[in-house]
Amino acid sequence: MKLSSAKVPKESKGASPIDGHNYSLHSKRRSGRTTLPVQAAEQWSVAVDMHNTNSIQPQNSHTSTSRSSDSGEPCATGNKWASRLLRECARAISDKDSTKIHHLLWMLNELASPYGDCDQKLASYFLQALFCKATESGQRCYRTLTSVAEKSHSFDSARKLILKFQEVSPWTTFGHVAANGAILEALDGEAKLHIIDISNTLCTQWPTLLEALATRNDETPHLKLTVVVTANIVRSVMKEIRQRMEKFARLMGVPFEFNVISGPNHLGELTKEALGVLEDEAVAVNCIGALRRVAVEERGAVIQMFQSLGPKVVTVVEEEADFSSTRYDFVTCFEECLRFYTLYFEMLEESFAPTSNEKLMLERECSRSIVRVLACDEGEDSTAGECERREKGSQWSDRLKEAFSPVGFSDDVVDDVKALLKRYRAGWALAQPHQDETGLYLTWKDEAVVWASAWKP
Repeated sequence: MKLSSAKVPKESKGASPIDGHNYSLHSKRRSGRTTLPVQAAEQWSVAVDMHNTNSIQPQNSHTSTSRSSDSGEPCATGNKWASRLLRECARAISDKDSTKIHHLLWMLNELASPYGDCDQKLASYFLQALFCKATESGQRCYRTLTSVAEKSHSFDSARKLILKFQEVSPWTTFGHVAANGAILEALDGEAKLHIIDISNTLCTQWPTLLEALATRNDETPHLKLTVVVTANIVRSVMKEIRQRMEKFARLMGVPFEFNVISGPNHLGELTKEALGVLEDEAVAVNCIGALRRVAVEERGAVIQMFQSLGPKVVTVVEEEADFSSTRYDFVTCFEECLRFYTLYFEMLEESFAPTSNEKLMLERECSRSIVRVLACDEGEDSTAGECERREKGSQWSDRLKEAFSPVGFSDDVVDDVKALLKRYRAGWALAQPHQDETGLYLTWKDEAVVWASAWKP
């Protein structure tokens, strides 16, 4: 659906439809820079939040970052009871030691709680996955958990969760700022843009990019945004998202077309023809947390399909964990899963208030992913949901180099990412890749947690 390209008055450009505050772009943008403003973390919320009157406030970077949970206990894998018992149980399952399995599952069940301290939470969510693995009930459990989540899902609940998470943590905004900067630079000067968005981020990435396009020195380009949706939980809110994105594009005076492709059950089914790419369009493919949902054996084919689109740039953002190469070694995969989610739970504990409902919702999302990774055999039943096999940046680089060449992030984009991280509490940092790697890493307490990269044919 094409919208009017009529311009709004200059004084209203950048004004938020939320509360009228002006979040205009930096003057650098008008002087030729193609990066996003420091305010990127708050700009995205414009299109999805009609009632929030408070802009995101930076955390004091000097705030103490105690590693304690709600009860004052640190969340770490080193010598805590949860990690020890969980590891023992995983080894017992691998060894098929039924007596030890029953004993350890009983102990974990007595000690675990999703409402307790960090150890109790880890025990609770990993206990569920270990029980499913031991009883070969992972597929059934995962479908049940997914069905319950879909029934309780709504646009308002998703909006509130995303807003709060991005207010307290750069876990997702890091990738948005890096990817948008690379896209804007790659498409600079083009008249017809086509961004293919393959992510489940509910379009929270795009309001800042729309504003950047509206303030370009040359003619404002036409933007076609094609959103590929494979998860039922996202399909249910796309109508609301479409309306808000179209409204924001009109406010910015950007000629805009919004398309949703919701047919494929997984990305392996996506075709070039379905995306409707035209010859005169400059194409960008944006993948945030999307490639890990592709079956490991199909990833090469999906990347080749991206190449067939002739994109100017492909942006890839993924969480830094390896659940792929270890998938046939249960104990090793379990260790990596425990390492990654302990970091994630620790980050949630320090970022949110102890009684935060949003924190509880994010933790429950983790429980589904943990069951999917540890207790579901992807070969058994393809209807059980999308893959959850994360890979590290170095692994993705090896795959992407088969079809693309890496594009380094410019100094301007790096500066914008650094400025973004200053808005949050201490503990977050930006790490450059090793000499033989590419991309940027978001680190939490010196541990890489998210990887962002850009690629060209």
